[in-house]
Amino acid sequence: MPYEASRRTLFAVAAVAAVTAAGAASAAVGARPAPDDPRNPAREPAGPPGRRPDRARLRRLVEGMSLAEKVGQLFVSRAYGHSATDPDPADAEKNLAAFGVRTGAELVSRYHLGGIIYFAWAHNTRDPHQIAALSAGLQRAALAAGPRVPLLLSTDQEHGAVARIGKPATLFPGAMALGALHAATGSAAEARRAARIAGTELAAMGIRQDYAPVADVNVNPANPVIGVRSFGSDPQAVAALVAAQVRGYQGAGVAATAKHFPGHGDTETDSHVGLPVMRHSRALWEELDEPPFRAAVDAGVDAVMTAHIVFPALDPSGDPATLSRPIVTGILRERLGFRGVVVTDALDMAGVRQKYGNDRVPVLALKAGCDQLLNPPDLGLAYRSVLAAVESGELTEERIAESVLRILELKARRGLFDAPEPTAQGVDAQVGIPEHLAAADEIAAGTTTLLANAAGTLPLDAATGPRVLVTGTDPVSPSATTGPPTAVLARELTALGCRATAAAPAGAVAAAPGHAAVVVCTYNVAEGEDPQRTLVTELLATGVPVVVLAVRNPYDPARLPRCAAELATYAWTDVEMRAAARVLTGAERPAGRLPVPVPGRYPLGHGLTY
Repeated sequence: MPYEASRRTLFAVAAVAAVTAAGAASAAVGARPAPDDPRNPAREPAGPPGRRPDRARLRRLVEGMSLAEKVGQLFVSRAYGHSATDPDPADAEKNLAAFGVRTGAELVSRYHLGGIIYFAWAHNTRDPHQIAALSAGLQRAALAAGPRVPLLLSTDQEHGAVARIGKPATLFPGAMALGALHAATGSAAEARRAARIAGTELAAMGIRQDYAPVADVNVNPANPVIGVRSFGSDPQAVAALVAAQVRGYQGAGVAATAKHFPGHGDTETDSHVGLPVMRHSRALWEELDEPPFRAAVDAGVDAVMTAHIVFPALDPSGDPATLSRPIVTGILRERLGFRGVVVTDALDMAGVRQKYGNDRVPVLALKAGCDQLLNPPDLGLAYRSVLAAVESGELTEERIAESVLRILELKARRGLFDAPEPTAQGVDAQVGIPEHLAAADEIAAGTTTLLANAAGTLPLDAATGPRVLVTGTDPVSPSATTGPPTAVLARELTALGCRATAAAPAGAVAAAPGHAAVVVCTYNVAEGEDPQRTLVTELLATGVPVVVLAVRNPYDPARLPRCAAELATYAWTDVEMRAAARVLTGAERPAGRLPVPVPGRYPLGHGLTY
């Protein structure tokens, strides 16, 4: 059945047309790409590559492994607890229930694991010193038994909306905020700087693989899972930023992971809870979704993560991309020439489990061409299923060895065979140090985007100490904030000279009279009925100037009545709230520009200043 173009597809086509037109105009006047643009043939070489692996030595190491040890190297699992050997009793019970062992160290030894992924909800990330001690304990367990291969410890530290590690580590603006900075300056240097510092801090804690950057091009305002995790809707801008962050992370000794291949930016289903279907044509994929992944490969990215999405134009079988040989091997390996590690998105997600059982998914992922099998829901079952597939002849031991060799090469390239254990001294020297925190604030200063400013509502005249009411939605993000964003914003405004107070939405309308302005933090306003729209409407009726601060998706203003001023911060963590407070008071001029269009309200690249 022919695909009927929806509004989101038309949005994608328009984005490609705009980028193509801009590119043609630049070519016509002889413009040269910026130095950090992946289209510039004079850009610096891919890398830095890290240490050059001794392939002969690594091959001998693989050949000396038993099949069980080789299969174990393919898996990256969660493990509950803040300590490798002495978790809290509740976490020990969770490990027993999930894996039949009490500790992370025992889990590594039992399954000869290749890696562990850290989560805040698994109680792995209390603070930097604890994380480093956990990493050291797990590495000691890996080196004490079996093939004595160091672990590849990983996490999702995208910054912005997704950050597993919080203060006192340095938190940077997220991808779309960096996209707003790039849209204003045309440079990806600050994105690279952020990744270099973030990678330095991760490495100091023993984490040598970050599941970042996001290479998806977000062209669907209704996308429930990507949104601000993407750098934007312009594929060439996203490509430049992805390449910059790959170089930044890997220059700090951390494997970057471009995700989610072949592109998750135009879906309306969250692959954590369902199976999205991408309706792009092959030609549209090549124009819109491919460029950032090609840029990542050209930049020497260590790993690429697959998406649990069905993409009929690339593979009509109905299999999700993670399990698709035409996509993983045919396109990523053969078309793009990627020779690094292919890691699945988490195998406990619904998107990869709807068509096949938990025993089949890891086997099919390997047959598709994946190397690392991330967080299966039942590790024991997945492990036994891969072993059984080799014993039955469905998979060969040679195929397993290919993936193990790629994984070991990545570990060698990132220096894990030389010095796998982090130290307390390294944490003190690198994590959350003043220079890094200052850099985060400097970068954030250019990201806040002023969308509307009727009658010069902003900046607030902090010198007169205006009374400002802050209200709205307070999304939860305990790892990246020191409190609800409305409270943090009120605190920062007060520090800059305002008399700011935070109020719950239920009492905000009654409290508004007598204030110079009401700042309303909004979070993903729905197109239908939404209490945030009701709140803004009622506040407008008070006659007090209303300032909307979209603290996640910048699409919110289009779903609200027009207000005196409208801004986008793209995330609600402390670094973004500090930057917003400086913009609201005029301590910083707004500089960001929209990296996505806001349908019906603002075009791509829109942004005002004072």
